[in-house]
Amino acid sequence: MAYKIFIDGQEGTTGLKIHNRLKNRADLEIISIAEADRKDPEARLTMIRNADISFLCLPDAASREIAAAAEDGSRILDTSTAHRTNQNWIYGMPELDHAQREKIRAANRVAVPGCHATGFISLVKPLIHLGIADAGYPFSCHSLTGYSGGGKSMIAQYESEDREKDLNSPRQYSLDQNHKHLPEMIAMTGIEYAPAFHPIVADYYSGMLVTVPLHSRLLSKKLSPAKLQQELEDYYKEQPLITVKDFGEKPEDGFISAGALAETDGMEIYLFGHQEQITLMARYDNLGKGASGAAIQCMNIMLNLPENTGLVL
Repeated sequence: MAYKIFIDGQEGTTGLKIHNRLKNRADLEIISIAEADRKDPEARLTMIRNADISFLCLPDAASREIAAAAEDGSRILDTSTAHRTNQNWIYGMPELDHAQREKIRAANRVAVPGCHATGFISLVKPLIHLGIADAGYPFSCHSLTGYSGGGKSMIAQYESEDREKDLNSPRQYSLDQNHKHLPEMIAMTGIEYAPAFHPIVADYYSGMLVTVPLHSRLLSKKLSPAKLQQELEDYYKEQPLITVKDFGEKPEDGFISAGALAETDGMEIYLFGHQEQITLMARYDNLGKGASGAAIQCMNIMLNLPENTGLVL
């Protein structure tokens, strides 16, 4: 018997991506709402009630409204920002710590992580958990993403034939340091202060490269880069979607491409630098491990299916 899946908001970028990735799976049945009922709360709640798992691919306010109205026993995965720091929801990153996967498996409410946040948390959480950096460390983060991360409006903007010339070069945004992913970046790592965060969108469709620089003199534990690499490798050794590369491993030309993992669902972690300054980098697809891939990974866990089912690694 196939599990019934409902996608509320499947017309958006993430919802459409999830729908296209699940529609041909023999173990799932996507149940669809009638076009005339797409904005009818009662019709949508009936679909949620009848589904084994429902995905919310909606704006924050709409996600809060429908989630609050749904029955407690309904199992919901929310891809919006709305519930990521809500104590009544489980954060949908199985790799967060050794207990998180089982929390997701048992949960009825799971919040899928933000794309930028996924990379930052993956790099910083182990440092805090292992006591390598203390919670007061002054973290900074640079995050490069393809334009698909901006949703339908930004995709249309970049792919327009008469687009503005400013779109031809990378653009930094969230200049006032209040990006919507910052609350989860703080909450899920346990740091005391928000990082200085510099998100950048560039003229390519998808792929993400998140960089966290470290000053060794400010770390609680004085580790060589090679030792830090080993600590991260041990931390993620049982995580099927994360690969920690050898210290200093890089392409022959010395350039790390942000789009190299487009259309995949895994993550690569890199370490570069020397004894005084270390660079941590997480590379993945903002539409994969940063969005739909993470949502499908959590769905598989919640349904007790093999975690990698339907994922591209």
